[in-house]
Amino acid sequence: MGMFDQIKDAMKMRSEAKRIQNEMQRISAEYSNGGITVVAKGDMSIAKIEIAPSAYDEVKAGKPQRFETMLLNVVNGAIKKVKDVTQQEMAKMVQAGDFGSLFGK
Repeated sequence: MGMFDQIKDAMKMRSEAKRIQNEMQRISAEYSNGGITVVAKGDMSIAKIEIAPSAYDEVKAGKPQRFETMLLNVVNGAIKKVKDVTQQEMAKMVQAGDFGSLFGK
């Protein structure tokens, strides 16, 4: 393989990596529990947190730690869910693409 071919393949890999990164940013997953809903994005950022008035009952009852634990669990649940979805989508993209030629296989 000549230097030109290597540069061409490197540019193709970079372009494909950027496309995949853009696809991952479009993915989101929602997780809800105890009146709390969190939406996480494929880049592992949190897009939205909704808290129903009933979720504050623990705080009103003098148990803010329970509310904090619920919130933490829902955020972690949303992140895990979007991570799973992202991994599934990534596997589909890799299967659909011809990445073998990029790695000399």
